[in-house]
Amino acid sequence: MVDHETFLSSAARFRRQGLLVLVVVFSFLVVTRIDPIPQAQSYHEFADQRPLAGIPNFMDVTTNLPFLVLGLLGVLLCLRKPPPVARVSWTILFLAVAAVAAGSAWYHLDPSDVSLVWDRLPMAVGFMALFTALLSESIRTGLERYLLVPLIVAGVASVAYWYKNDDLRFYLWVQFIPLICIAMVAALFRTPYTKQYFLLLALAFYILAKVSEAYDRAVFELTHHVISGHSLKHLLAALALLMIVLMLGLRRPQTETNPPPP
Repeated sequence: MVDHETFLSSAARFRRQGLLVLVVVFSFLVVTRIDPIPQAQSYHEFADQRPLAGIPNFMDVTTNLPFLVLGLLGVLLCLRKPPPVARVSWTILFLAVAAVAAGSAWYHLDPSDVSLVWDRLPMAVGFMALFTALLSESIRTGLERYLLVPLIVAGVASVAYWYKNDDLRFYLWVQFIPLICIAMVAALFRTPYTKQYFLLLALAFYILAKVSEAYDRAVFELTHHVISGHSLKHLLAALALLMIVLMLGLRRPQTETNPPPP
């Protein structure tokens, strides 16, 4: 027989899970109702176009190297110390990160919508793998089995939809819903692991990365042409990924003597 305290705890967790699912579904419905968002061709006109050593757009190309390093490091970590929950999702996330390094470098060598596809495809896969991992750890461990493949297909479809219809709505949803999920998981759920604050640090670094990207030329001018906002975005996003690697590498299961925060 379930005691009253356990029942209340289960009911509260169910309400929080319901709120998380509601936000995911509601945000998707909102996306379907807003006007299409076309890709501005000015997006390809980055502030720092300086070549070096025969490499065009040298800084935007080479600042993708940390993605390769962190992606391979994350895969190695998942192989040597497999996460107890959502190990496939975490592994796919890091494989996608390594692929982003190649896709983004290619795009910056020759910026166009065609090459941008190969930048965004692994990003979409990575975001959906992260989303699956977070849902599996916060709601139910078996969710990965049912969510991973459909969400990855949805991520790939969002890129295909943008490329065919010049409409970024669904790709933007794929990119930002895991970030909303990070914030909600941190605010609503007791975590079974230590070191979850690394997730919030990852979120903070990624927000800074998107701000830096939005002010590409302003950052370039402010730093006296040392680094552009887009190149800085790559480095800040890599720091966000480093936080996830550190979280997975350092965290431990919560114990009775080290309980999760309420």
